[in-house]
Amino acid sequence: MTSASGDSGARPVMSARTLGRSGVSVTSLGFGGAAVAGLFEDVGEEAAAAAVDAAWEAGIRYFDTAPHYGLGVSERRMGAALRSRPRDSFTLSTKVGRVLEPHDGGGDDRANGFAVAATHRRRWDFSADGVRRSLEDSLTRLGLDRVDLVLLHDPDDHEEQAFKEAYPALEELRAQGVVRAIGVGMNQTRMLTRFVTDTDIDAVLCAGRYTLLEQGALDSLLPAAARAGKSVIIGGVFNSGLLANPAPDATYDYATAPDALVRRALRIRDVTEAHGVPLRAAALRFPFGHPAVGSVLLGARSAEQVRDAAEQFHRFLPDTVWEGLRAQDLLTVGVPVPRRSET
Repeated sequence: MTSASGDSGARPVMSARTLGRSGVSVTSLGFGGAAVAGLFEDVGEEAAAAAVDAAWEAGIRYFDTAPHYGLGVSERRMGAALRSRPRDSFTLSTKVGRVLEPHDGGGDDRANGFAVAATHRRRWDFSADGVRRSLEDSLTRLGLDRVDLVLLHDPDDHEEQAFKEAYPALEELRAQGVVRAIGVGMNQTRMLTRFVTDTDIDAVLCAGRYTLLEQGALDSLLPAAARAGKSVIIGGVFNSGLLANPAPDATYDYATAPDALVRRALRIRDVTEAHGVPLRAAALRFPFGHPAVGSVLLGARSAEQVRDAAEQFHRFLPDTVWEGLRAQDLLTVGVPVPRRSET
């Protein structure tokens, strides 16, 4: 583990890890760019910029975005907020697999989860040409000359094309020095595990499958990544809202949470709070119990949410929190838990 790179001046200490053997460094806490692109509800330009600024002030130096997020809104806003920063002082990732094509039919993108105007249509494309075009378009929206990490985005229904065409294209871009690291981002573990074992990717982004609520990634993905010396970035650490605020109307995997999961989340909250620890703090830190985890992505839509998450992330967590969860059968014996030095 090394200290995070950045500009001069006092700021919170945020440790960093290297993604696999790539040399690309990510801070333990990263900033995920979906929320500032109007995920579920509108977010204004100023609020989005303030959220990115707050992440920077908190010592976060890893930022993730994608064309899918708000039909390019996330990339444009992320680029605008980061463009004035020294380019070597932060790590930026974006994704390929959905090409955006102009659309002048009006309407909005709420059917896809984003409160933005439907200025474009998404077209799945995991061909080699699609990968290259998507990255070029992303750089234009970002207004930057490079990104550090490129991820194949949700290739669930395009598995063979992703392996036979998209992955080789990414490998070529890395060999040419266009990008420094390559990987895959998904909400499932089976295909991520295949990429870890069968290709030379540097990292995977696993969303929602390794949290305090569920640990499916521990079955195969995380052990495979550890054996291969590759890194896992954890997204969806709050399971899209349920672990941030357990309630009957909470969301899980972007839909209303089932009653059984709400009850389980409430039980987890009762245990953590009994040990003086907010549920959010335990959820943010939990993934670092496994050595393959390189970063946890924070999805926040406001500066206030970013500052709260950073505060929770740095909060002291006694070992009794994890012991209490095990005692209530909310964590099994084989699930690793973090020590303070592991974040």
